[in-house]
Amino acid sequence: MKLLTLNCHSWQEENQIAKIKILAKTIQEKSYDVIALQEVSQLVNEQIIDGNIKKGNFGLVLLNELQKLGVADYQLVWDFSHIGYEIYEEGLAILTKHPILETYSFFVSGNKDTNYWKTRKIVGANISYHDKPIAFYSCHLGWWHDEEEPFKNQVDSLLKFVQKDEVYFLMGDFNNHAFVKGEGYDYLMSRGLYDTFNLAEEKDKGITVKGKIAGWDQNKHDLRIDFILTSQPRRIKNSNVIFNGESKSVISDHFGVEIEVELEKNDLE
Repeated sequence: MKLLTLNCHSWQEENQIAKIKILAKTIQEKSYDVIALQEVSQLVNEQIIDGNIKKGNFGLVLLNELQKLGVADYQLVWDFSHIGYEIYEEGLAILTKHPILETYSFFVSGNKDTNYWKTRKIVGANISYHDKPIAFYSCHLGWWHDEEEPFKNQVDSLLKFVQKDEVYFLMGDFNNHAFVKGEGYDYLMSRGLYDTFNLAEEKDKGITVKGKIAGWDQNKHDLRIDFILTSQPRRIKNSNVIFNGESKSVISDHFGVEIEVELEKNDLE
């Protein structure tokens, strides 16, 4: 099974359509089973196309680009978390080509006002794989030292929801640097989660952010803040950073993470 996570920084990028085309072409080439995307935005004032998805939704535009490439088997699960830059509904998405059994959308922040930029929501999908259910969640959490919206509380809320699933993956931008001891990353590991980067038989350095970006305005370091975590130890064949200028062009202020996990039918019994 191939997985990808990417914080898209959508509609904030120069040459945005060209970068969506790069993402679509890569999805066609790699044929990911499940893709988790964060900062998947749409304009507040656009017309509704389907459910709460509006014209110009980044995920919908991506699907249209995939269809132009002859790739029509992905389904989109999307919801918005909060208003960004006053004009966007910023959300999260799951794309998958497997049958969807159930979809999820729930707050993990204490604040549930979607007008507040620190409000955090999780979007997920339970899919059928080898006739067994596996849950995937697209995550975009806050910062460890944030007094208004502590990271620890958001993780507790997230795990309270997902622990109903026997097999699950948490994919996304966790806004906590894996190399910093005693903070958010260590807290995630203390809650019984497994980092697929650590389990991977082959891997690179895992760096997903270089220099300062929104939310890390003073950063001067290479960061690993985008993770794919799992509820159970699995055989991870490889974990690689992508869209970093070395493996595919840069298309966002975050690089993506892709893994290949061995999930045979007997592994899910």
